[in-house]
Formats: sequence, C-alpha cells, structure tokens
Amino acid sequence: MNTFKKSLIATSIALTLPVVANVAQAFETSANVTLTTDYKFRGISQTDTSPAIQGGFDVAFDNGLYAGTWGSVVDFQDPAGSDADFELDYYFGFGGEINESLSYDLGYIYYDYPTSNESNFGFGNRDLDYQEIYASMSFNDLTVGFAYSDDYWLETGEFYYVYADYGFELPGGFGLGLHYGYNDFEFASDDSDPEDASEAFLGDGEDSYSDYSISLSKSYLGLDFALSWIDTDLDEDECWGTDWCDSSVVFSVSKSM
Repeated sequence: MNTFKKSLIATSIALTLPVVANVAQAFETSANVTLTTDYKFRGISQTDTSPAIQGGFDVAFDNGLYAGTWGSVVDFQDPAGSDADFELDYYFGFGGEINESLSYDLGYIYYDYPTSNESNFGFGNRDLDYQEIYASMSFNDLTVGFAYSDDYWLETGEFYYVYADYGFELPGGFGLGLHYGYNDFEFASDDSDPEDASEAFLGDGEDSYSDYSISLSKSYLGLDFALSWIDTDLDEDECWGTDWCDSSVVFSVSKSM
C-alpha cells in the first residue's frame, strides 16, 4: 500500500471516529424482563388472575425522543372466548426536564393483540387492538397524567384516563408507590337496550370506574422486587361476572439491562 493511500485511510478513520462516537453518545438502549403473579392493567387482570412473563426494549435519544416495544402474555378466555394470548405494544414519545424539579412526557402507544382477530365479549365480535395518546407532568416525586383513546379496547368508543402517582423512599432502600386512576368511557350500558349495551365497555350501566394501588419495592442483587395491593371500585356484575377487578396482592420480580 503506497503512502498516499495510507494517509487517505488514516484521514478517513480520523474523520469517522468522532462521528461514530457522537452517534454512540446520541442514544442509549435498554431492555427489561418481568415475572409477575398477575398482569393487572388499570386495576383489571389481563391474564385471568394468572401469572405472566413480560419484557420490553427501548431506545432513548439525547434530544428527548424515545421509542420502544413491550409485550406480555394475556388470557381473555373467560368470558371473552378470545384466542388472544399475547399483547405487544409499540410506542414513541418525547420527554424532558423544565428544571430540576419539573419534567414532562408525551407520546403515542398502540396496543396490539397479534394472535387474535376478534373477540366475542358478550356483545358481538370486536377488534381488541386500539391506540392512545398520553401526557404527564412530574414535580419531584408526584406525577399526574392522562391518556385518551378515540376507540378503546373492543371498539367501545372514546376513553379518557386521568391518574396520579406518588412515590418516595423508605429506610433500608425500600420504595413506596401510591397510585390512583379514573377511567371514563363514552358509553354506559343499558340492559333494556341491547344496541346501547353493545357499545359499552363495562356492564351494569357503568360508564366509569376508579383503580388504585399501593406498591412496596426493593432492589437486591441486580433484581427489582415489588409487592403491590391493587383494587378497583367495580363489583363482579360490572366486571363481566369475573373476579378480574377484585382486590388482589401482586408480586413481581424484574431485571433491567
């Protein structure tokens, strides 16, 4: 190899390395996996009160943009008669800090059930997939936020979710988290009107409900442990005749990478 070519390659490498370094510093990736005794979403079991394995992968950029995917096993066999056994979510968003105490997050998420086309949940065949936009503001340890869907799970119309989370540290490296959420639906069911009832998400005439939880967490040997008490204000009739909305204690162990 002649001197000119060596010089040209050396110059090319010198110019390329800073670009590669800058790209490497521009974003970071992370992954997580969780084992849980029940997958509860907004207070309602997604696995017929059975255990679940879950995991996700995220990419976060220095400018505040992020994207990721997350998946979990699900079980809607009773009473939905659905063949869905897996949920896969796709999301992207933008977050940042206004100052040392105040931060924000806003984004979009799509809930996909790739192993199921439709479900008969007592009022006709419906598509399980749906989308939401979300936003939140955090002030120190307090977070308030909302989510909105133009056509919620099982094609049940518009949906609004407003929530508040508060977490703080306890002695011994433990953490305590408090959560409250309010779920509001476009339609209420009316048993005397089958057409109206077919539009509703909940049963027994309800068009809203609350979910809440208290969680105790601890990191040990590179694992994150959590013990949560989760409940809603729904009774069995409002929860499609199931115990999915009942008060329960959920234990999970997670690993982040």
